[in-house]
Amino acid sequence: MQKTALVPYARLPRAYHSRHVLSSTVDAFGTAHWLLVDRAPEPGTDSPPFDAPVVSVHEDGGVEVTELGAVRARWPHLDRLPDGGFVVASSRARRYEDGNQVQVFDALGRETWSFSVGDAIEHLLVGTTGDLWVGHFDENPLGIRRWGATGGIRWESGEIPGYGWIMDCYAMNVSGSVAWACPYTDFPLLEIRPDGSMKVRANTVRGAHALAVHAGRVAFFGGYDKDRDRIALGDLTASSFELADIGLLTLPDGGPLGRRRSVCRGSRIYVQAEPFTEWCVFDLSA
Repeated sequence: MQKTALVPYARLPRAYHSRHVLSSTVDAFGTAHWLLVDRAPEPGTDSPPFDAPVVSVHEDGGVEVTELGAVRARWPHLDRLPDGGFVVASSRARRYEDGNQVQVFDALGRETWSFSVGDAIEHLLVGTTGDLWVGHFDENPLGIRRWGATGGIRWESGEIPGYGWIMDCYAMNVSGSVAWACPYTDFPLLEIRPDGSMKVRANTVRGAHALAVHAGRVAFFGGYDKDRDRIALGDLTASSFELADIGLLTLPDGGPLGRRRSVCRGSRIYVQAEPFTEWCVFDLSA
């Protein structure tokens, strides 16, 4: 099976390597971000709100630091807004049922808004328009919803024609104002357009947790058991994804990926392996 090595993309500056990476992402404009704390939170414990820096590394290598004040989420999702602010959201909403699950910070790190989007966040991605796309996992199967940056649902998936309700949003990609997703249980490929219409395509690739889309082609990354590092390539038709090739995705040095995070943006799948200080990329357009 052919192997494809990831390409190094962005590194957390060494001066911050002693800090714990609480969350990390690559935003819609290609900038990598790390939300840092002094030490890892302990499971099952609460703590008061805390201040935390976000270290941002741009594609040209430039570095900036934004100090966020009074962060509440201990197991958060992170993304950046087009205006330079940040969104921090707790993946679990049970402690934040009073509308404080999602915190919106301005470019100076000051909280300006808060609201809740529902428990069990699997994916939170901000598009170039500033909307928040949220996909949920199976402990709270709300499907996929698009929110404004100050709250308010602007779109929700509902039942998928021919497939029923989304039980778990396995993979999500937001490219501009278009979102792509691959949900459990039958893993159809969903193309969600800016006007809210949805194109549903049949798909035989099971268990992928990331996907990239470019010029009528799709790459699915991940799977169950032995397919954990699988990269499946194929083409879009009017009604389906047609598998053309299967390979393995590796670290830049050819080694296995191990524990990882992934973020999908258009033609790119960004992958961050433990200890989560470096982002690498697979680019379908390349």
